[in-house]
Amino acid sequence: MGERKKLLFISRSPPYGSDRARSLLDMSLAAAVFEQDIEMLFLDDGVYQLLRGQDGGAIGAKTLGNALEALEWYGIERPGVSTAALAKRGLGTEDLAIAVEPLSPADVRQRVTDAQVVFNL
Repeated sequence: MGERKKLLFISRSPPYGSDRARSLLDMSLAAAVFEQDIEMLFLDDGVYQLLRGQDGGAIGAKTLGNALEALEWYGIERPGVSTAALAKRGLGTEDLAIAVEPLSPADVRQRVTDAQVVFNL
């Protein structure tokens, strides 16, 4: 297999209302199968994907939060989350369903700079 690339998936979309969040998650899991170095960041309204207690069934959708628990199985450990995005929405890491790495704006910029390929939805 070829050289491992550092791929960064940035999720900015809320979990429901469009297929953007699900599409980005599917892309990241597919890339992980091909043994790439995958990192995920949750910014802006993407932090809502991480909330515990979601029930997509109430609106006839699959619950995205359940699928996020699979990240670790694919080697995508401790996704990053913007502390600024959480604070702006009145949330903290204790409100989230999975373990995350809280990142300052400077940390987020560094992750983007360090990535070889960035997917931003």
